[in-house]
Amino acid sequence: MSSWATRAIEDLREGKTTQVKPHGNSMRPKVMSGALVTLEPRDTYEVGDIVLARVKGTLYLHLVKAVQGGRYQIGNNRGGINGWTRTVYGKAVRVENP
Repeated sequence: MSSWATRAIEDLREGKTTQVKPHGNSMRPKVMSGALVTLEPRDTYEVGDIVLARVKGTLYLHLVKAVQGGRYQIGNNRGGINGWTRTVYGKAVRVENP
């Protein structure tokens, strides 16, 4: 599991609010590299939510692009699509960009 998300996933599974500092440019300008992102666990997610999700074994802090039943299509802010998943750990409720 990615070190940047290990503790966050544990916290979210326990129903706790948590924070991560992801790195990368695929979510710019919504989430800049090194931003402090506060995540909360939720039961459901909506199109446009920024979520911590696992798609095909990889963790992403990306957008919900579509919802179908209990599945979520995950993608970045640059038009890329990662795929469909049921494994969403939490929603970003605050983004503090550097």
